[in-house]
Amino acid sequence: MTRRFALACVAIALLATASLAAEPDFEAMQVYRYDPSKPAPAFALPDLHGKTIRLSDLRGKVVLLFFWATW
Repeated sequence: MTRRFALACVAIALLATASLAAEPDFEAMQVYRYDPSKPAPAFALPDLHGKTIRLSDLRGKVVLLFFWATW
């Protein structure tokens, strides 16, 4: 029981120390928060079965667009 108490105290001390640590200087690391300038434009594309899919049909879902072409 004493060992568990000591481990709990160490864990709490580590968590408290981490929460009091200074916030990293993201600007000095040249890391900037992503701030989207505007929403994606409305568009529609055919899927593999020929059905038209609109971006608005996917609202609330994660959408990954992969543009690929060969010239």
